[in-house]
Amino acid sequence: MTNDSSSSSSMTRRGLLAAFAATAVTAAPSYSNAAGFLRGGGDIRRIKMYSGRTGERIDTIYWIEGQYIGEALREITLFMRDWRNGEQMTVDTRTIDIMAASHNLLGVSEPYMLLSGYRSPATNAMLRSQSSGVARNSLHMRGQAADLRLSSRSVGQMARAAASCRAGGVGSYSGSNFVHMDCGPVRSWGG
Repeated sequence: MTNDSSSSSSMTRRGLLAAFAATAVTAAPSYSNAAGFLRGGGDIRRIKMYSGRTGERIDTIYWIEGQYIGEALREITLFMRDWRNGEQMTVDTRTIDIMAASHNLLGVSEPYMLLSGYRSPATNAMLRSQSSGVARNSLHMRGQAADLRLSSRSVGQMARAAASCRAGGVGSYSGSNFVHMDCGPVRSWGG
């Protein structure tokens, strides 16, 4: 994320900082005070996931004291590849931040189960032919979305945590037991 962003992007950044701060500093009386604490350093961001499709697991710190860690981001990109054909696209750091902040807000140690990260156009077209719920221009094809599940939290709990970040789209798929998180416009759908 850069500092030359528009005001809506700044709100997104503040939302993410607030979400991280609220979980990192339990004694903080408000999000704004806690976000100020983050500027003092010592902040880390971590993501934990596993894939039922490939059997792979990832548990990595990808951001330390204001800096993304290139090696960790490459590992996340590889992990979130299209498992059907092995194609990769760099995962947008804003999506990783939303996922990590939501996970922190939920207060769980359990890793996310990644159902879908990056999707190649071919995979997206195939899924779209099988379901009306797959968007033609899905943010999955840009490396900006993830479909996630936690066995210890409900779809509603996960969706509320992601929505509280005020940083992107949140789709609730209760029938399929997963939550979609993306770094697109702030919106929500499903139930």
